[in-house]
Amino acid sequence: MSLLSRRDWTYLLSLLVPFLLYDLVLKGYLVVSWPKNLGFTESLGLMRSDLLFSMGYALLWIGLFALAREGLWRRMVTILFHAAKIFVALLATIAYQYFKVTGSTLDFGFILISLSSPGGLTAVVESEVSPGILALLAAVLAYAVLGPFLVTSLVARWRGWADAEGTQTANIPWLHLAGVGLAAYALFSFSLVPGASGSTGAPSKSFSRDALVHVAATAAGAEYGEGSSNLAADSGEPTPEASLRTTGGTERRNVVLVHLESTRAQSMTPYNEDLETAPFLDELAESSLLAERAYAVVPHTTNAMSASNCGISPPLNPWQTASLGDNIPSRCLADLLEEQGYNSVWFTSSVSTFEIERLPELVENLGYEEFYPVETMDTEGFEEANYFGYEDDVMLGPSEEWLEGHKDGPFVATYETIGPHHQYLAPEKRYGREEFDEEDLVNRYLNSLRNQDFFLQNLFEQYKKLGLYEDTVFLLYGDHGEAFGEHGRYQHDNVPYEEGVKIPLLVHDPGRFENGERVEAPVSQLDLLPTVVDLLGYEIEGGAYEGSSILRPLPEERTLMFGCWNESGCLASLEETEKYVYHFGDNPDEIFELSEDPDERRNLAEEWPEEAEERRRELLEWRAEVSSRYGTRAAP
Repeated sequence: MSLLSRRDWTYLLSLLVPFLLYDLVLKGYLVVSWPKNLGFTESLGLMRSDLLFSMGYALLWIGLFALAREGLWRRMVTILFHAAKIFVALLATIAYQYFKVTGSTLDFGFILISLSSPGGLTAVVESEVSPGILALLAAVLAYAVLGPFLVTSLVARWRGWADAEGTQTANIPWLHLAGVGLAAYALFSFSLVPGASGSTGAPSKSFSRDALVHVAATAAGAEYGEGSSNLAADSGEPTPEASLRTTGGTERRNVVLVHLESTRAQSMTPYNEDLETAPFLDELAESSLLAERAYAVVPHTTNAMSASNCGISPPLNPWQTASLGDNIPSRCLADLLEEQGYNSVWFTSSVSTFEIERLPELVENLGYEEFYPVETMDTEGFEEANYFGYEDDVMLGPSEEWLEGHKDGPFVATYETIGPHHQYLAPEKRYGREEFDEEDLVNRYLNSLRNQDFFLQNLFEQYKKLGLYEDTVFLLYGDHGEAFGEHGRYQHDNVPYEEGVKIPLLVHDPGRFENGERVEAPVSQLDLLPTVVDLLGYEIEGGAYEGSSILRPLPEERTLMFGCWNESGCLASLEETEKYVYHFGDNPDEIFELSEDPDERRNLAEEWPEEAEERRRELLEWRAEVSSRYGTRAAP
């Protein structure tokens, strides 16, 4: 007994085979584009999951067509067949584009968090979807809907099949179907097993999975390494209800925080004298306190906002990050200063849907009384800097207007730039453009930093013009860095390497640090709140924060902890100059001695296995502790 008629075989294969080739071409392009030269065996291993899944997927539909042989059930299965194939093809295309842009694999958590913030997602998608991709997707959709019918009709006419050729007997070949089902199950199961070696410099295990298989695995929580399960931290020490106490040295001076978007230290003039991206900041550093080795806690803007303003480790996954608009388990800087009579305001050149659609709620939760996103500003004459906002100079007008009404102070004002964020449009009408790098993407990023430096210069001039400069302390810091393939990754969310987490950090107090001072020890964003409190002469009572004032000697032998934004993306720690990176088994553990290897090229983890094990344990304990503060689960 035949499992399917010739018409059915033609119909199925006319959709399955082209889309199998489509998926393999997308994955194959990424494999052959890998910076490291991959051999045939390794390349085949990276494609294995895709091949196994496609074979299992084909057997699944062969079985379903054999089971639903006629009538309503056949029509329902046929419709489902087309819809499922369209979904799989779209997911493969999205995963391909996501990896090209970020160097990271698409997972279920990222899909859900993106869909929960459609306002911000729409702008990002529009920036990445070229006419060519739209045409490709249109062709894929058209063929998925009409292709099998047209191909089957043409083949039937060519072969002279009678109309009744496709009619099947009502008898179902159950034995054959059982074999098909078992084979499909086995192929699906084996497709879950990563085909990558996991060696340093090679593609990750998650990359070696078929896109749909990996999304499904992450949805089911099937991760790789220890500690990757949901953290059942039912109780954790709440952050104490701290407050400020005046001392004999208390000065009610204004505070300005400048939150520098996507600004990595290595691309700023004070940290790299070969680049003239930030001449004003370089000049300012000559009369400021500069942290030579400052780090973000999580390389994501929202997390940096809470870390720098609230002095506690931010969430280590997107879901708890999104909850910051509801609850932050700490009293933050603006809230503390409000009790001391301070007004507060937050300006940003980005839209209010930047990162999350509840940015206004987050800023309010940080303790700020007033919030001015770019929607509230006059953007006429200003160019778009990226899909999230305009040139940072757009904040100058609203800033001056607000300052004019608050000259008597004291106040705390935060300026959140957006210019250096992807897609790095680097507006050039106002300040022109320099040739910093031969690669266009990097050059546009560096020019975006240059434009940001002009904004800083203009902001300081504004404070001087209004007579506020001398009575204001300024803290400038990067929210995170930015990667351009140095370690195979792009942008920032999942980049634990120096280009992703090492940031500029500078304290400028007019009349102080006249000869310029430097902090050589590692510094964290968590140190910002205690530093501001120290600058103003207050003392914290009723509790303590994680960070320390960088105006004083920092604790000896302290360890800085980092985490990626994506759940189970990475954790990292820094002790003096020794850095450890844990990838939850997706890539090998890494240890770098930064004093000898600042570019993080020589992995010492295999030489120091006991050190790696101890550092991994400490990081997983830290992760559980942080998770307990924000909720009982690491993900929904």
